[in-house]
Amino acid sequence: MAQMESRPGPEHPEWTNWRWQMQNRIHSAEALREWIDPTDDELAAIERTGDQFRWNVTPYYADLMDPTDPSCPVRRQVVPSMDEFAPDIVDELDPLDETGHEPVKNLIHNYEDRVAFCVTAECAIYCRYCLRKRMVGDAEYFMRTDEHQAAIDYIAAHDEIRDVLLTGGDPLTFNEANLEWLLGKLRAIDHVELIRFGTRMPVKLPYRITDELCDLLAQYHPLWINTHFNHPKECTDDAAAAIDRLKRAGVPVGNQTVLLRGINDDPATMKTLNERLVRMRVRPYYLYQAQIIGGTGHLRTPIEVGMHIMRQLRGRTTGFAIPDYVLDTPHGKVPLTRSYVKGRTGDHVLMESYDGTLWAEPNPIPDGMELPCRLPPVELPEDVDTIPTTSAPAATERSAVEA
Repeated sequence: MAQMESRPGPEHPEWTNWRWQMQNRIHSAEALREWIDPTDDELAAIERTGDQFRWNVTPYYADLMDPTDPSCPVRRQVVPSMDEFAPDIVDELDPLDETGHEPVKNLIHNYEDRVAFCVTAECAIYCRYCLRKRMVGDAEYFMRTDEHQAAIDYIAAHDEIRDVLLTGGDPLTFNEANLEWLLGKLRAIDHVELIRFGTRMPVKLPYRITDELCDLLAQYHPLWINTHFNHPKECTDDAAAAIDRLKRAGVPVGNQTVLLRGINDDPATMKTLNERLVRMRVRPYYLYQAQIIGGTGHLRTPIEVGMHIMRQLRGRTTGFAIPDYVLDTPHGKVPLTRSYVKGRTGDHVLMESYDGTLWAEPNPIPDGMELPCRLPPVELPEDVDTIPTTSAPAATERSAVEA
């Protein structure tokens, strides 16, 4: 631990320079030792992960990690562990079939009136549960100017598209010149009413939210930002200051939390998180059930846990401090309430999407876990759609999407 004394910290003259933070990200075991005392498990995972799923951490975010506790909720989000290589029920890396909804590179057209535009594969940090772990940090998914233009041309040619979500990767890894080019092109399309950003910069690198960036964003309203706080430890003074700069520029800010086992999967943590967000003038928007992505089984929870948390929040905190608990599926987002969730059948939870499609989400209950509530037992219909799992019977394998 002696090396930790030499690490840079908030007193460093460049600490609040977001470019310095990006240039000095931690991505080796040697550099990590300046911040934490890594366990043998973490060191083995760092060596093994290689190019399978890159990892790096900004100094700002590393400074939030507990140096001696491997169960730290910040540390567990970003430092690899050998749990990522444990047997999982899926090898799936694209559970939402995003690639099947891409008319051009990195543009996902799933809902009729909106698109998700993955403008970059770069992130300031690589979260271990990432929905797009298949693409982040992969050179194949970075985009040239002509590829950005092809996506913009597609949006311009489809006048049903009124809402464009800029995501990635993290779009705010772009500099202001690139952002201005992109926003200008989109704002020149008459039928694009709304531009949204999906970014974790206020959480992992709040210094990216500069006055210069906010002045730029203010020129392209209506523009919204959804960010991604998962734990109260992330609600720092620096994060609050970044949110304040966005709000003063007229940018509404929402939050999308992912329900993560051992990190925020209890009512008290979730209540504290959402109340701190509201104090920061961030509206809790979604609580996401973690996606079925290979290598993330140790971070996923039974859906009953999330439903219990939502029940415990209702009536015990401000109404607008309660997000919607949802699962993203190839058939759109499904609210995880009893209006949509039909019940449990073994390792699957049966639900109905907004368009009436029946979806069976693989969602096993960990051995020995005592559920806080129970779903009614149901049988799976023959026409149900799902993701094939290593133990799934033939009747439950994906059908509708592939058909």
